Amino acid sequence: MPTGPSDDERETRGATMAGAARARRKAERPGEILEAAFDEFVQKGYAATRLEDVAARAGVTKGTIYFYFENKEQVFVAMVRELSRPVHIQAEEFAENSASSTVEFLRAYLCFLYRILATDPRSREIFRLLIAEANRFPELIDEHHQNFMGPVVRRLRQSLEDGAVKGEIRQSSLLEFPELLLSPALSLNISMLLFSDRRPINMERHFEIALDLLLNGLLPRPAEHPGQSGQPS
Repeated sequence: MPTGPSDDERETRGATMAGAARARRKAERPGEILEAAFDEFVQKGYAATRLEDVAARAGVTKGTIYFYFENKEQVFVAMVRELSRPVHIQAEEFAENSASSTVEFLRAYLCFLYRILATDPRSREIFRLLIAEANRFPELIDEHHQNFMGPVVRRLRQSLEDGAVKGEIRQSSLLEFPELLLSPALSLNISMLLFSDRRPINMERHFEIALDLLLNGLLPRPAEHPGQSGQPS
C-alpha cells in the first residue's frame, strides 16, 4: 500500500523550496534597488538623494545596497543602464524593420521615437537626469549616445539617403544633421518636463502636425525631378 512522504522527505523538500525562494529574492533585489533609486533620483535629484532613502524605499538595509553596488555613483550608472536597456532593444528591433516606402518608414519610426522621447514617462525622466548630470557622468552620456542616439541618427540618415535615390523624397542638406527630425519630439519632451499636467498637450495632434511639417520639407517639389536637390546653385 503506497504511503506519503516521510517527515524527513517533507523537511528536505521544504528546505529546498525555501532555498529557491531566497535565491530568487536575492536575484531580484538589485532590480528592486534600482527601481527605488530611480524614484529617489527623479524626486530629489542626484545630489540630494541618499542611499539610506533608496534602501528604505526598496525595503532593504543600507548595507544590502553596498553588497551589490560600491557607491551612489555606481547605483546611478547601473540604474540608467538597466532602465534604458528595454528602450535600446526596442529601437534596434524597430530599426531593422523595412517598409514599403521611405515616407511610411519615417512616419512609423518617428512615431516610435516620439513615444520614447516625449510620451513615455520613464524615458522622459531618464533623459532629464542625463541632461542634469552630464558633467558628472560624461562617460555615461557617451555610452547612451553610442547605444541609442547614434544608431537612431544613422538609421534616419540611411532612410533619407535611400529615399532620395528612389526619388521618394528630395535630396536635402538634412543628411548632415538627421537628428533635426527629432526636434519636435525633444521640444515636447522639454515642455512635458517643465509643465507636466499643468499645460496639457494633445500629443497625437502634436505628432501629426510635426510630421506634416517634416515631410512637407522632404517631399519632392513640383518643379523638381528625382535626383535634384532643389537647392539654388
